[in-house]
Amino acid sequence: MDVALSREEVAALGRLARIELSTEELEHLAPQLDQILEHVARVSEVAAADIQPTSHPLPLSNVFRADEVRECLTAEQALSGAPAVEDGRFRVPRILGESA
Repeated sequence: MDVALSREEVAALGRLARIELSTEELEHLAPQLDQILEHVARVSEVAAADIQPTSHPLPLSNVFRADEVRECLTAEQALSGAPAVEDGRFRVPRILGESA
């Protein structure tokens, strides 16, 4: 398969991705993108209609436990080890100049 992306097509892809590419980068990336497209085309040729599409090569099973209500800490217990508490909540330093 001979795709041969032009520098203009690669530049257009860069603009869509909001990436500014220099002339040297366009020259370097065009052949690499060609190779990627060729590999995708080869995989598409091999993919058979009788093979189910999958997101993972092995079967996956849910490993999470059942969501059951259990006893948990009270607010007072959770806050008991906190270095600073304010209005029944963890007090943390203000960041990024945010106002209260």
